[in-house]
Amino acid sequence: MKRHIPNALTLLNLFCGCIGVIYAVNSNFVTAAFFVFLGVFFDFFDGLLARKLKVQSELGLQLDSLADLITSGLVPGIVMYKLLELTLGEVTFDSSYGSWDTVISWNGLEYSLLPLLGLFITLASAYRLANFNIDTEQQTYFKGLPTPANAVLILSLPLIMEFQNNDILNAIILNKWFLIAMTLLSCYLLNSGIKLFALKFKTFGFKENATRYIFVLLCIVLLIVLQFAAIPLLTLLYIIMSVLDNLTSKF
Repeated sequence: MKRHIPNALTLLNLFCGCIGVIYAVNSNFVTAAFFVFLGVFFDFFDGLLARKLKVQSELGLQLDSLADLITSGLVPGIVMYKLLELTLGEVTFDSSYGSWDTVISWNGLEYSLLPLLGLFITLASAYRLANFNIDTEQQTYFKGLPTPANAVLILSLPLIMEFQNNDILNAIILNKWFLIAMTLLSCYLLNSGIKLFALKFKTFGFKENATRYIFVLLCIVLLIVLQFAAIPLLTLLYIIMSVLDNLTSKF
């Protein structure tokens, strides 16, 4: 019976992702983010429970990636699609198809090409998850940004606009070139070869977990001070600290 517990949590992650998709499609970013964060919570504990109960399995690994593709891959892709759509404002049908801002019509529906770029995040997430499943090296570290971390990064953008409502930040986030850059950066980070430390504590000693403890402490401080605006900074900090950790471990 206990072998089904981690998989049940993984399915809860998937369930949250499905609900997140519905809200993201309807541009309800706050609720979509809530369900993604809830899904990420279940995603963290399903693996932890599987290890504690010693019921890790190939089925669990595959199911976890399928759930992550929806919660941490499809939802942020849709959110980026919607954000890019917002940058276009009111657009009208143009049969010339001459630029990314052009709207095309198909089966009675109209689409702009530019927002479709946001779905590249979903494609990059799928590639990363498939690669992760066949990679035997990533046991104590991640190679590239994990999909849950990337999802939190992307979803922080509408949350910053909603809860912090800063004119300067809003102008930056709703700049199409910024969003294009964020999309491309996201796709790169997901599949980069950068080694990033995992927040898995085999022991609780400070010396062997100094980087993890410092990062967690900085997360708490920055989130209190900067709220959702801290998330992009924390992602950058995570990468920098991982690179420094890799360099120091060689000496």
